[in-house]
Amino acid sequence: MQEVVPINATDRISRDTRMLDALSAADSSTRLQATLAVGTNPDPGLLEALVERCAVEPDFFVRDMLTWALTRLPVEITVPRLRTELQSERAQARSQALHTLSKIGDGSAWPSITRSLLHDADDEVARSAWRAAVILVPAGEKEGLAVELAAQLGRGDRKVHLSLSRALVALGDVVEPVLQAARASADPTVCAHARATELLLHDPEAGFDAAIDEARRIVALGAEGPT
Repeated sequence: MQEVVPINATDRISRDTRMLDALSAADSSTRLQATLAVGTNPDPGLLEALVERCAVEPDFFVRDMLTWALTRLPVEITVPRLRTELQSERAQARSQALHTLSKIGDGSAWPSITRSLLHDADDEVARSAWRAAVILVPAGEKEGLAVELAAQLGRGDRKVHLSLSRALVALGDVVEPVLQAARASADPTVCAHARATELLLHDPEAGFDAAIDEARRIVALGAEGPT
């Protein structure tokens, strides 16, 4: 005898199919509206679709909405799935998973913020890892995280420099020893970045560009600078 599918199950299958189609539509506005609808009416059954879409979504605003939709789902299913995504070969998948974990803020994800992610060759992944790390790190592991972050002073362009400085400043006074050590670097870029970060640590209202300009001036003059 042929199985009779309940009408509510049929409706659900049809609705989910339409939603999946909308999440991958060619038009970004359609994808944005679909993601908003998913987040407004959270459905754990769409977890996999949301995570998979994060890995390939080209539009920044849609990606941000995907993260929001994921934060609306139960932590007990979302965090384990995102932790698995951190092992993806696709850089955007890792970056978005890290970004979403930072928004969820569940400390159980901390062990997955590995050294390889903090030092990821892809700048966007590394930046996302730094932001997630300073939110999720237990108090007793802040010093170790400061060492890992300070080892990358001087990396990348202005955007990367700013992200790293913000992450270090967010850790608070525990970063002072590693910044002082980095100030002695023979690499002028590392030295200036460390000094600029130290200026921001002591004066959070100072602009980054002003801080980096001041730090470069100090390095160029060979002055002792702030202590």
